[in-house]
Parts: sequence; C-alpha cells; structure tokens
Amino acid sequence: MLADVNGVVEIFVGLLLSVAVLALVARKLHIPYPILFVVGGLLLGSIHGLPQVRLNPDLVFLFFLPPLLFPAALFTSWRDFRLNLRPISLLAIGLVLFTTIAVAYLAHYFMHLPLAAGFVLGAIISPPDAIAATAIAERLKVPRRIVTILEGESLVNDATALVAYRFAVVAVATGSFSLAHASGQFFIVGIGGILTGLAVGWLAQQFHKRVDDAPIEITVSLLTPFAAYLLAERLGVSGVLAVVTAGLYLGRRMPELLTFKTRLQGGPVWEMVEFILNGFVFILIGLQLPGVLHALSGHEIPVHQLVWFALVISVAVIAIRILWVFPAAYLPRLLSKKIRQRDPYPKWQHVTIIAWTGMRGVVSLAAALAVPLTIQSGDPFPDRDLILFLTFIVILATLIVQGLSLPALIRWLGVEDDGSMEKEEREARLKANQAALARLNEIGEREPPKANALQRLRVEYEDHIRQVEGAEPESAGTPLRLFSSEFERLSHEALQVERQTILKLRNDDAISDEVLRRIQRDIDLAEARLQRHQ
Repeated sequence: MLADVNGVVEIFVGLLLSVAVLALVARKLHIPYPILFVVGGLLLGSIHGLPQVRLNPDLVFLFFLPPLLFPAALFTSWRDFRLNLRPISLLAIGLVLFTTIAVAYLAHYFMHLPLAAGFVLGAIISPPDAIAATAIAERLKVPRRIVTILEGESLVNDATALVAYRFAVVAVATGSFSLAHASGQFFIVGIGGILTGLAVGWLAQQFHKRVDDAPIEITVSLLTPFAAYLLAERLGVSGVLAVVTAGLYLGRRMPELLTFKTRLQGGPVWEMVEFILNGFVFILIGLQLPGVLHALSGHEIPVHQLVWFALVISVAVIAIRILWVFPAAYLPRLLSKKIRQRDPYPKWQHVTIIAWTGMRGVVSLAAALAVPLTIQSGDPFPDRDLILFLTFIVILATLIVQGLSLPALIRWLGVEDDGSMEKEEREARLKANQAALARLNEIGEREPPKANALQRLRVEYEDHIRQVEGAEPESAGTPLRLFSSEFERLSHEALQVERQTILKLRNDDAISDEVLRRIQRDIDLAEARLQRHQ
C-alpha cells in the first residue's frame, strides 16, 4: 500500500516538475505552452522505463473540467459576451452540430464505420478546446472582439458536444435513436444546466454577502464549480453549462460582493490553480500515446491506412470549421439589413483568424476514453480503438499545426489589437479620478479645517489625471505619503468614489468587466496600502 502511495506521489511530483520546466522552455521559445506541454508529454511517454500514466476520463470530467471552465466564465465580460451572442451561438451550437454530422457521414462512407459510431466520433472531436483557445488567444495581440468570440465559443461548445456525445453513445449501445426525443432532451438538459448554475451562483452570492473572511471565501469559490457540476450531473442535466452559468453569474457580481482583501488574495490562487491544472491536462494528453498505440496494435486495419484515415479526418475537421465560419459571418448580414446596421461586415482577416483557431484538447480525449467497452448486447463497442486513435491524432494535428501557425498567420494578415480596451480603460480612469477630485473639492468647501490634508490629496489626483491625459505629472515618482489619520480617511473616501464610479460605468455598459477588474485592482492595492499604515 505504501509503495502504491509512493508511486502516486512520484508521478505527481514528476508531472509538477515537468509543468515548470516545459512552461519555462515555452516562455523562452515564445511558443504557446499547451503545445509544448503536449509535445513534452509525447516525449516523456516514449521514454522506456518510465511508469505509464493513464488518463481517467472521470478524473477529467469531475476534477479538471469544472475548475478550468469556472474562472474562464468568471472573468468573461458579460457585456462583450452578450453583444457577441449571435456569433458565439453559431460557433458553439451550430458549428459543433454541423461538425458532428459531417464527420459522422465522412467516417461512415469513407472508413465504413457504423453511422452511429461515426456520430460518436463526430461529437467527440467537434468542440475546440477552451483551455487551448484561451491560452493562445490571450497572448496574441488581436482585436478584443476576436478573443471574446473565441473564449465565448469555448465556454459553451463543450456542453453542446457532450450532450450530442451522450445521445450518440446511447444510440450505439441500444441500437435505437429518435431525433424528436433527442431534440427534446437536448433542450431539457441545456435549460436544466443553466437553471442549476443560476441556483448555485445565487447561493454562492448569498454566502459572500454574509461572510467577510478572505481564506474562507476563496475556499468556497474553489468549491463552487464542483458544486455546480456535481449537482447538475446528479439531476441529469448539463454540468458544463451549470459551471459556465454559475461563473458568468458570479463574475458580474463579484466586483461588488468581495472586499479588496479577498480579491487581492483570490486572484493569485486561481491563477496558480489554472496554471497547474492546464499543465497537468496537456502533459497527460501527450502521455496517452503509448496506450493509444497499444490498443491499436492488434487492429486489422493496416498502419498506412490508419495514417491515411487520421490525415483525412484531421484535414476535414479543419476544413469544416473554415467552411462554416465564413458563411456564418457574412450570410446573416447579407440577409438582414437590421443585423448589418447593428453589426457591420467584419474584416475578412478577422474572420480568417476565427476560422483557423480550432484546436482540440482534453475534453475530446476524455470523451474518447469514456466510450464504453461494450454495448447493451455485450458485444464490443464498434471501432472503439479506432475512434480513440483518430481523436488523439486530431488533437495533436490541430494543436501543433493550427496552434504553431496562428502567430505567423496573424502577422501575415496584418491584424493588430485595435486598442479599444486601452481607450476604455483610459477614459474610465479619467472619470474615476475626476469624480474623486470633485468629492475632495466638495469636502473642502464644506469642511475648511481639513484644507491641509485635502490639498495634499488634491495634488495626488491632479497628477493622476495629468498622467491619464498624457501630460507629465508635477510630482512624478513621488510616493504617496500618509501624513495623518485625516489624510488616510480622506484617501479612503476618495478611493470609494473611484470604485463606485467604475462600477457604474460597468453597469451602464460603458466599460467591460475586464477594464473594471484592471482599474479595481489598482484601487484595491491603494486601499491595502492605506490599511497597512493605519
């Protein structure tokens, strides 16, 4: 027993060390780290004598997926998500279902898979990976709307694919399928997941309202995605949609719910959780190669034909996305003047980037590993090993081919960040500082004895305003000096005015949630500095 524990600990430490080393190499080589993690896992898996690590699909669905989806939803700008709901829905629902159907028929007629098994394969490889899309898109300087659409798609598409996967597996296992029944169940599972997420999010909100203790609140925030996922799965609805809905619900409310202490301490905790889990997931994907190859060792299909099948499916998955994205971007505008007026035609370069960003990842592999070994009659699940092999190759091909070529494609297309977020942030900072300065002037008129402390604080805010407007501050480089308790109290009041101003701007949709968080972090740091000197 002790030996088993030691073995697990050794594997865990080895994976943690691999994450650190590969992340450092990825940073030095300027390569998106999910790609290098997968390649590193492949190399580690090919070393003779190392213990074989098998990825348990239940571990992915229950342990990895909820805490990785939750912060992605938590830090999504609801304003931007809502404004881009149409393109996100077309990708996350329309494209996933279109890919599932297209791959099913291609596998059936080209590889002679049973059609139901083809639908299983299609559902497995239809959703681009949330982690890969976010990790690669965030580090590239592209317009914010592209990142919003990719992140929004990756939040919802897993739910669509996993629901379709569930129906396809049942169809294979039982030998029967009803489109009307499946459509009704699809709706129930989706709505049920959303309602469950809202309920869990509301309960978490009530807790945060009543508790002001950073370690306890952070612990509850770590438990929230698991609560949403497990409850939804127990109820037979979409756990993925429950997690995403809870994250979106709380993300909108957390800036007003949490204290500065909880925000400052919770941010680094979630950042570390995401980094470590991301690393583990992608390295584990690479480590599955020996098992995948071993499962195919006795397959009757020749090796050269397996390679050909894998190539065809990989190219098809990439091509299907391209064939869908361009019409989905331009046809609605062509057919509807109302859509055209509200949302003009996008640049073809921007559409090209979205069309090319379709990396598959851990959800696809976990779903493939979770395919049952046998069907209801006791016979083996048809072509299970082939489905697993094709899934692995699609993940590898899309991550390496699309992931590595994406930066070069962006440079070639000449796409750059439009600076809209920076402009929003600059204007919001200016308004917040002006509001704080106006409050200080109001206090000065009402309470003349505080003139000395007020004057020193006015200088600070006037310098801030000049910096935001691009002028040189008169007291640049001078640290804030806390002269008296009166100065500290006035500073605290001014910071509260800043916070209220940016919250109102966010609530009025003048700025995004991300801009709010950027400015709020600076206000939180200033408030923490004040408290240290009290």
